[in-house]
Amino acid sequence: MKSWITIALLAGLLGGAVSLPAVAQTSTFETRVKEIEALSRAKNLARQAAETENGGLSQYRAELSMHGFAAKSPFVDQGDHWIFTFKGNVPGVFEPSIESEVRVDKADFQTTVLYNGAIRSQR
Repeated sequence: MKSWITIALLAGLLGGAVSLPAVAQTSTFETRVKEIEALSRAKNLARQAAETENGGLSQYRAELSMHGFAAKSPFVDQGDHWIFTFKGNVPGVFEPSIESEVRVDKADFQTTVLYNGAIRSQR
């Protein structure tokens, strides 16, 4: 807080030659943080929906991308919702055999399993 006061005083002494950062910069940063938090929550909900659909953690594990950074997860932003399409298998088996496609609504984080079955051909 003291640094802002110092900058403001310097700006007054220098005839306004020093400009203060715009409030919008903080707002943009906070907005981006909220977007990342929402995407992370959506990724976790999508993974959990697939885990439930496939019998729980004793029967199913999603691919590693569904456990890491949300921005690196396999998703498509559709405006009002995200679509996560990912693979998984039985715990301990590394070759995936199950593909899941899960929609997560942005407004209420409602999940809908759109597909859960054999891996489809690459589209």
